[in-house]
Amino acid sequence: MQADVKGTTLPVLEVALDPGESLVSVHGELSWMSPNLEMKQGTGGHGLFGGLKRMAGGGGLFLTTYAATNGPATVAFAAKLPGRIFPVEIAQGQGYLTHRDGFLCGTPGITPTVGFQQSFRAGVFGGDGFVLQRLEGQGTAWIELAGEVVTYDLGPGQGILVHPGHIGLFEDRVGFQMSQVHGIANKLFGGDGFWLVALTGPGKVWLQTMPLPVLAHALAPYLGGGSAPANAGAAGVLGGMLGGGLGKSV
Repeated sequence: MQADVKGTTLPVLEVALDPGESLVSVHGELSWMSPNLEMKQGTGGHGLFGGLKRMAGGGGLFLTTYAATNGPATVAFAAKLPGRIFPVEIAQGQGYLTHRDGFLCGTPGITPTVGFQQSFRAGVFGGDGFVLQRLEGQGTAWIELAGEVVTYDLGPGQGILVHPGHIGLFEDRVGFQMSQVHGIANKLFGGDGFWLVALTGPGKVWLQTMPLPVLAHALAPYLGGGSAPANAGAAGVLGGMLGGGLGKSV
């Protein structure tokens, strides 16, 4: 297996598979592939219950497996937003937590599942709230983050407070806790006030500079003018950003 991230602003992950090798991803991530690549869907190694947990973590009920069964094959997964695609190696007993759309694909030993959920009554996260996926198992996972990526190696007891939308990825040994700042009106969270995520070391943290829900919320005031058809199209784009499909909220 040979993986190559091509491009800069809008990268694409292209993976060359030898016969007998395969990749897994959540439904809808495929961009292009060789005609001899075999695709099949399943709930993964943990059955239906594992699929339901994955749905709760922002993924789908089924995982798609791309297998090279008839000679070498290629499969590609393109970024949905300007940003970065990079691999992380996961060992048994070790895991990572990433935002709900962070897992792009992985080797068959990787299992995505729900990591954390926090509901907000209104605002940029809507009814979906703040959701983290947990990646565990053994193998390589490729992660997609939006905008620039800033990393921190937190020492024991060292902490950082982060807006939930900027959470990209962190090792599961990093402690995290949602904290609400009362008395501060914040349009991003409606009546829920202002929320921050407290991350505490030891461990590595990856932060993203352009979270999709915050970007969509910032563009919303500029999508209200123009003709009715234009408004309908703008509303559809914004709805797609904030809801399901191509760009679900983090």
